[in-house]
Amino acid sequence: MPSRSPAAAISAGGSTKDAIRDAALELFSAKGFEQTSLREVADVVGITKASLYYHYASKQDLLGAIIDPIIEHMRSMGAKVDGIAWSGASVRTVLRDYLRGIVRHRHAGALLLRDTVAIINALNDRYPDWIDSSERIRQWLAGPAPTDESTLRAAAALEVITVALVSAEYVPGAPEELVERLLLDCAVTVLGGIADR
Repeated sequence: MPSRSPAAAISAGGSTKDAIRDAALELFSAKGFEQTSLREVADVVGITKASLYYHYASKQDLLGAIIDPIIEHMRSMGAKVDGIAWSGASVRTVLRDYLRGIVRHRHAGALLLRDTVAIINALNDRYPDWIDSSERIRQWLAGPAPTDESTLRAAAALEVITVALVSAEYVPGAPEELVERLLLDCAVTVLGGIADR
């Protein structure tokens, strides 16, 4: 499906705030966060820079609007695993739920991986716990009595899941269902079959 320009999305009834976020995502992904000016974002949307500031107070706030859904998904999954009894079936369910959230935000995820240093520098104080959330998921996946092997397998399974973040670049036309099914199968395989028990 061809993507609509942010300006066309506004005239078709979309929100200006969403159009700004979408234009920023496209420009940040193409040029990099630090190399993109808010003037360029405003020009793509067809609004003034002052209008852009009405919706987003800073370039960092705009970046946060793009990245927040990914970080919130990671946080919610990190909190969720604390209340789930570990079993082969629950491991598969947690991996699937985690992967679905990542796939849903895969276009923003590519920016996160491509421009990691600039994003960390820009949003360092905004997400102090995002690594903790990922660590909680990894520890849970390693099992109730983790060994060195299960810990390494859990870390590798999560790395497989992060491929979803760049899947839109590797296979831009691939449907989300394919990305999810394939990466879930790969992550389960990396875990050594425990999710099939």
